[in-house]
Amino acid sequence: MARSYDQLCPIARTLDLIGERWTMLVLRQLYFGDTKFSQLLQNLPGIPATVLSDRLKKLEEHGLTERAVYSQHPLRAEYRLTAKGESLQPVLGALAAWGMEHCLSDRDVRVMRRALPGEVLTALGLDG
Repeated sequence: MARSYDQLCPIARTLDLIGERWTMLVLRQLYFGDTKFSQLLQNLPGIPATVLSDRLKKLEEHGLTERAVYSQHPLRAEYRLTAKGESLQPVLGALAAWGMEHCLSDRDVRVMRRALPGEVLTALGLDG
């Protein structure tokens, strides 16, 4: 289990919730429309299944996602962002915009702009 910052600071409290490795990328994929565990695993190369499961459980426990079982045998579920989870969209957009400006080459930015659907660029505030 991750250690808490144990501070009365909104940034520290937010990082307690979404600051673990992979969590923001799980949120990104849910935001992009991946709903099934297998989709998330496929679109998050390198994430161990146990870590994905842990992150999804934590997000659900804190009301950022909801889980709906669609098959009992074998057990299969879909994951969706709740309104609370959707409210992180500006945070994802800000991280994406900052990363496009400061972490990617001009060539990589052009590749990203071509690869992402227009509605995703707009939703993340990257269409300018």
